[in-house]
Amino acid sequence: MNTNPFDLITLLRTVVESNASDLHLCVDAPPMMRVHGVLQPIGDRALTPAFIRALIDGTVSEHQKARLESEWELDLALQIEGLGRFRGNLHSCRGAWEAAFRHIPAAIPELGSLGHRKKIFELCGLQRGLVLVTGVTGSGKSTTSAAMIRHISEHRAGVIVTIEDPVEFVFQNTTGVVKQREVGSDTRSFAEALRRALRQDPDVIFVGEMRDRETVAAAITAAETGHLVIATLHTIDAPKSIDRMVDVFPGDQQPQIIAQISNALAAVLSQRLLPREDGCGRVLATELLVMNNGVRACLRDRRWEQLTGLIEIGGPDGMHTIDDELSGLYLSGAISKEEAVANARDRIRLENTYRGSHPHPGSLD
Repeated sequence: MNTNPFDLITLLRTVVESNASDLHLCVDAPPMMRVHGVLQPIGDRALTPAFIRALIDGTVSEHQKARLESEWELDLALQIEGLGRFRGNLHSCRGAWEAAFRHIPAAIPELGSLGHRKKIFELCGLQRGLVLVTGVTGSGKSTTSAAMIRHISEHRAGVIVTIEDPVEFVFQNTTGVVKQREVGSDTRSFAEALRRALRQDPDVIFVGEMRDRETVAAAITAAETGHLVIATLHTIDAPKSIDRMVDVFPGDQQPQIIAQISNALAAVLSQRLLPREDGCGRVLATELLVMNNGVRACLRDRRWEQLTGLIEIGGPDGMHTIDDELSGLYLSGAISKEEAVANARDRIRLENTYRGSHPHPGSLD
């Protein structure tokens, strides 16, 4: 008999009402939600394998259930009347099903409301090139990407094709047309959808995640052939993003890929969400690499270790390092010194920074 006093809609409603980002359903633990980056239990009753299985069976279609049984994991999107949209991941842990759900706000935020510097708006105006939005899980990549797509669709009469797994934010057609394709229901894979997108007269292509060699190659090709491609990667900074793209290819193919990246890449935006010092939510911290002749030469020669230095002197091109951003956020009182130091590349420099009458280098410029 099911003795767990939970149902999925009640749990997801608690997530929304608590302004939480995620819900986790794990065996032998109470339901957990993430509020401003911190996990909190919902009640104190541990979930059983049978109860989680019942929740999953009541959530997925027969086709999705078959995929879950054969592949042992499944990404999906849920639209719940009165609550909104959720991205879900179902997976097996030690032979039992578990799940994680992320709340997708109904309203796509305006790009200017997120705390990005003005260079991001210029990147949205590019006619061609590859723009990477990178960060760890929960760093706001999807929100930034959606805000960029919204901004482009409102300011450009063009065709935007998004490839997602699953579709998260739902766009309305405004000045431009947005075609949203979901892997698993509208297309078989990111790479296949990217190749087909070139036949769909796109001006902008959004790739929800570059997971494999074929997708990376197709994204680079699309950028090389005159399209603006926006894509996400799970990496923490610009040098590691470029290294990740190169390393998915065999060694004998890497020189050619490096040459293609140096020509196609337009910018790498790396971001993190950090807890505010006053405890009221989180604040965005970013690093931005913008391609110029010096960066291209550095890439072609595979001098990754010099990229940080080029970002530091790249202010005239709109670049800034994560340490500059952290310093500014600390000096403005947005984050604590401990948080700034913990996320810094040069921790000694941040340790030696003190609040006073300093200007805020992380302000919008």
